Amino acid sequence: MNRVVGIETEYGCLVSGETVHGPDAWPARVKNYLFKKAKAGVIDLHYRDYEEPPGNGGFLLNGGRLYIDMGHLEYSSPECRTVEDSVAYDLAGDQLLQSALEALGVSEEVAFIKNNVDHHTGATFGCHENYLMKRELQFSPRLLGTLLSFLATRQLFTGAGRVGQASPLAFDFEPTPSTGAVTFQLSQRADHIVNDIYQWVQFNRAIINARDEPLADYRKYRRLHLLIGDSNMSPFATALKVGTTALILTLLEEGSLPDDVILLDAVLATRQISHEGTGHAVVQLEDGRTRSALDIQREFLAHARQALGGRDEETDWILETWAFTLDALANKPELLLGGVDWVSKKWLLDAFRESEGLSWQDPWLQSLDLEYHNINPAKGLFFALTAAKGIGEFNQRLRRPAAMMHPPADTRACGRGHAVSIFQDRKLPYVINWDSISLDNTPYLPMPDPFETYTGQVKTLLEAPLEPLG
Repeated sequence: MNRVVGIETEYGCLVSGETVHGPDAWPARVKNYLFKKAKAGVIDLHYRDYEEPPGNGGFLLNGGRLYIDMGHLEYSSPECRTVEDSVAYDLAGDQLLQSALEALGVSEEVAFIKNNVDHHTGATFGCHENYLMKRELQFSPRLLGTLLSFLATRQLFTGAGRVGQASPLAFDFEPTPSTGAVTFQLSQRADHIVNDIYQWVQFNRAIINARDEPLADYRKYRRLHLLIGDSNMSPFATALKVGTTALILTLLEEGSLPDDVILLDAVLATRQISHEGTGHAVVQLEDGRTRSALDIQREFLAHARQALGGRDEETDWILETWAFTLDALANKPELLLGGVDWVSKKWLLDAFRESEGLSWQDPWLQSLDLEYHNINPAKGLFFALTAAKGIGEFNQRLRRPAAMMHPPADTRACGRGHAVSIFQDRKLPYVINWDSISLDNTPYLPMPDPFETYTGQVKTLLEAPLEPLG
């Protein structure tokens, strides 16, 4: 990809049967188990901000981070430089949480759900993507408009699927007239996105978070922070999400984006594409024309093929997989079972509805919607799917148990993970951040370049004799 990528995932928690503790208690219990018993990382000793006191979370041996965010467990993957690493280290969060439930003996009663909506309260929780970009790039309105068009239409293969919709009155002062009730839609986040670009997003969620927080050398890099994506159960879908977006950002940096696909209203188009529910939505461009979301994606693919084809094996895999997926969506969606989440979920729910004679309004379907996202392989409906051979093999290959405890070898996560392992063995007064490590009475170690491993610098800093705490 020639860029560093990371994914942040917030997990829902469900409790069934008889347990001593309710769903509000289990995120903290699992977090404490992973840091204190499983020794998966080291806990923060300092305030990170007013919402993150000491003990709220910490950094992991794999270079990532686990913490409590407004009651949810949130896992941030380490910095990754390849599509496959990005997927494997995203899955490592699922595997860490599930391993904790099993070790605590509650995997039959407690489940973590990798989705983005609470059907009962209407709340949403996120899956945020982070892409390192060149600081020298200047975002013009047309570049941003084209990027927004890609992000609005990529839900054709990144959407996780959803039964029903959020109340439009909860988000719009002037809700768009509807042609009827939405029974099933492509994306879980679409109804909750109310802005295209915005800085403060807790109650004003945007497609792109404009906050300039590079977590790296600000003179060289910026961090593109996306809020629009769904949490994917399918590793194939995560790979497409990360891979195609990385290619589009390369086109953007190299000045090779198409210039005739800017949407009239990216937020409205996001909902229209999602609500249409089959992948064949038509949206309006700013020049007055209408085009299908599939056609817009095909144009992005054509430009990527022309500019980037043949650069390396990974890029060619992304291009070939992107083309296969768009063709299958247009002609034979069943080829994407186990690969595209909304296609897989809709197929499962359609089969169940027909066998039980249910309408889309039956609350049973909302329960099944949630169970699709259960990260427990013994219970989650996603794991019951039989995927096509190539997709199934890809999905299985990217589940790497080693990713839970070992960092990527080619980013600064490697040095951070090494530091975590040293801090576990020695009681040192540490402070760990994404872009630095510091200790009392020792030099501060900046880590401004995410492409560097910093293993030598960490070894020099931390393996010298130091006074222990206490």
